[in-house]
This record gives sequence, C-alpha cells and structure tokens, in this order.
Amino acid sequence: MTAPLPEEDVQSYPRPPALERVPQEVAAWLGGVEIVRTRAAWRVLETHHAPTYYLPPAEIDADLRPAGGGSVCEWKGRAAYWDVGAGGVVAGRAAWSYPKPTARFAPIAGFVAIYARALDRATVGGLEVSPQPGGFYGGWVTPNLVGTVKGAPGTEGW
Repeated sequence: MTAPLPEEDVQSYPRPPALERVPQEVAAWLGGVEIVRTRAAWRVLETHHAPTYYLPPAEIDADLRPAGGGSVCEWKGRAAYWDVGAGGVVAGRAAWSYPKPTARFAPIAGFVAIYARALDRATVGGLEVSPQPGGFYGGWVTPNLVGTVKGAPGTEGW
C-alpha cells in the first residue's frame, strides 16, 4: 500500500536542502512506455522548490546516454546530464545525476532525476505530476503542494 501524500508547503522546506526517502511509489513514462516504477526513490526538498525525485538507475528501463556539459549545485556538487530514450522517443538533456555528490547527498550518487516536462507522464503515490514552472528547475509538482513554487518569471532569483 502506498502512503498518501500529505499537504506540504514549499515555503517550509529547508535551506540547505534536505534529502529523504520516498515512501510512495514513483513511476514515469516516455514514448508511451513505462520507464520506471520504483519504491526506492529519494527526493530533495529545498525552500520554494517542488521536490526533485532521484530514481535508481538499475530500475530505469530506458536508454540513458551522456548528454555532455554539466552544472554545479552548491549543495550536491557537479551534475552530469543525460539524454533519455524509450518507445522511439529521445528526450535530449532530459535527466541529470550526481556521480560523486557531496557527503551529505552521498545516498543519491548515480541516481537519476528526470525533468517532468520531458516525460509523457509521471506519478508519485498515484498522483499526477506537473513540471516545476520555468525551464531551469527539475522539481515535480504534485497536487498536495501549497505555496509558491519558484521557476515562473520573476521567481528564479529567490
């Protein structure tokens, strides 16, 4: 049985961010194909962000190819980016991971986060996911979130 999603206020999420296990089932589809269904995900919670879900690579049934480039998170370290392919669709630079994260985020080493906007569909605990607003952040917005999620024009610098 999947634990229900309690109401969460994104303004109450911490900074620096917190890392926690996800008790609910997380699933995602690309190209009409289910590419992951797991109970082994992690999520990162940061003030004004929708949670970012990190999925175990061994449970992702998709073609992950290095996309080149990278970025640095002040909390997690250097990120690597991935193209994700399934069902005849390739979503370019649609995922990222931290191969060698900081000690605080060591449990997500190699786990993969996928932009919700690149997927056909994603669910957490059976609830539909929407992408975090804007084009930069990769959080997954679920109906239980309240407060202002950053990413829309005028909120990126918070």
